[in-house]
Amino acid sequence: MKKTIVLFDMDGTLTESRKTFNCKELVEALYRLTNSGAHIGIITGSDEDYLREQMGDFLRKSSGRYRTHLLPCNGTKYYTPPSFPQEDFKLAHEVSMEEHLGSQKYRELIQELIYSQVDMATAGVPLTGHFINCRGSMINWSPIGRNANSEQRAEFMRIDKKEGLRERVIDELRAILELKDLMNKVVIKLGGDTSFDIYPKGWDKTYGLKHFNGWDVWFVGDRCGENGNDREIYEACMGQSYITDGPEKTAEIIELFLKEIRRN
Repeated sequence: MKKTIVLFDMDGTLTESRKTFNCKELVEALYRLTNSGAHIGIITGSDEDYLREQMGDFLRKSSGRYRTHLLPCNGTKYYTPPSFPQEDFKLAHEVSMEEHLGSQKYRELIQELIYSQVDMATAGVPLTGHFINCRGSMINWSPIGRNANSEQRAEFMRIDKKEGLRERVIDELRAILELKDLMNKVVIKLGGDTSFDIYPKGWDKTYGLKHFNGWDVWFVGDRCGENGNDREIYEACMGQSYITDGPEKTAEIIELFLKEIRRN
C-alpha cells in the first residue's frame, strides 16, 4: 500500500506571511491528518531557520512532528522526521547553486541583483537591511530588506499592488539576465509578498517530489499563478492539488483529504 503525503506551502498556506503558526483550526486539522496515517511535508522557498521559527512548537513538541518532513529552499534541502522525542530532524539532502551554475555565473547573478537593489532605492519603497539572502541552493532578494517590520511590509505591499512593482521588476530583471546568458540557467519567481526567489532551472518545488517516489502525493499552496512559486508543483500534482488563501481555508481543505482517506 502506498504511503500518503500532503505537501504544504508555508507562507499564506500554513501561516500568514512571515507570521508564526497559530491557527487553532489548522493545528487540530494537521493532528487529525497525521493521526490518520498520512505524512505531511512543509515545502517552502524559505530556508530551514525561517521554517523552524514560523512553525514553532509544532516542530519542537507536537506528536505531528514524527510524520512531518521539512523541505526548505523548494525541497533542494530535505530533513527527515525524528523518531523519538530527543531526536531532531535530520538533513538527508542538499545541493549548491554556486556549484551548479559555476562561480563566475553565480557572481554575475549576485552583481545584477545588487544593481537592481540600487535602482529599487529610487522607487520610494521602505528600505531596511538584509536585501539578498543566499541560501545555498537558491537566492531570495527582498527589495525592502528582510529586516522590514509589519508596517514596512504593508507599505511595500500597498505600493506593489497599486503599481505592479514586482511584476515590472521581474520582467526587467529577466531581460537583463537574458543578456548575461543567465536566463537559460535560472528561474525568477515572486517569493511571498515582498521578495523574489531565484534558483537554477528545475529547482522549483517539483524538486521536492524526488524525495517521495512511489508515494501518493498531494499539494496545497497559495501562489499558483504565472509568477508564483507554487505553480509548477501545483500543476505536477494536478488532480491532487488545491489552492488556498490562508490557514483557515487550508484547514477546510485538510477535511477533504481526510474524507478521501476514509473512502480508501
